[in-house]
Amino acid sequence: MPKRPSSGNDPPADPDLALERLRRHLVFLGLTHTLAQLDDMLAWATRERAGPTVLLEHILGAEVAGKLEGRIARRVATSGLREQKTLEAFDWNFQPTLDKAFILELSRLDFVRRHDDLVITGKSGTGKSHLLKAFALRACEQAISLRYARGVDLLDDLHAGLADGTYTRRLKAWARPDLLIIDDVGLGQVKKRDDEPTAAHMLFNLLDRRHGRLSTAVTSNIALSDWGRYLGDTTVAMAILDRLAMNAIRLDINGPSYRQHLADLRAQKQPVANGQPAAG
Repeated sequence: MPKRPSSGNDPPADPDLALERLRRHLVFLGLTHTLAQLDDMLAWATRERAGPTVLLEHILGAEVAGKLEGRIARRVATSGLREQKTLEAFDWNFQPTLDKAFILELSRLDFVRRHDDLVITGKSGTGKSHLLKAFALRACEQAISLRYARGVDLLDDLHAGLADGTYTRRLKAWARPDLLIIDDVGLGQVKKRDDEPTAAHMLFNLLDRRHGRLSTAVTSNIALSDWGRYLGDTTVAMAILDRLAMNAIRLDINGPSYRQHLADLRAQKQPVANGQPAAG
């Protein structure tokens, strides 16, 4: 038989027993954040003299925030994004020619929802990867499915599929996310053998599956005209650019290297011995 509801004339519950039952309820419901913070929340309610509605909203709001934070962390962990960057940490003053308003507009990720592509080119150290990693983090925050990889690592993964018979499965996995970020095309040595498809063929197969359906964002340290030499096939590279770069949102960062700037600052801070910089 179900318990009868309280009549309002029942004796007050023992606070300690009520607290213990409350903890069991939280465990059963899986409200782990509230369970961990329960003492602090009750102390807050006493200190602020919060009414029942305010207390309940405070508890559930914190629980929702904790669950959202956990989901974002899981998306980041499974995306391949090993380094988290934010736009707030970007040094806009160091790249004064960069259109900040345009970058902030891109960071809304409307281009992903439109299935547009994005290509950022420029010298090494100009902030290309920083921007895409910041976009990747925002994608995780917005529940946009994401995969991030350096170009050479993506191609190595597809190349490994040729050896173990999993190429098709790997290709489908890379073709699946709403946003695929391919960073640093042009850096690293791509693997190739005469009896296997070139890196250009593998990248073409991937981008051809995604073109017009899903968004791909790419950074490159080399000129687009050099992709054929790097990927091993000029004709196929031109087909890649036809599907990607020629119809994408384009951004070229023509500025100094921030990494070189930091290296220069470190060099200036080296100890001096007998009027000469210390060796190292």
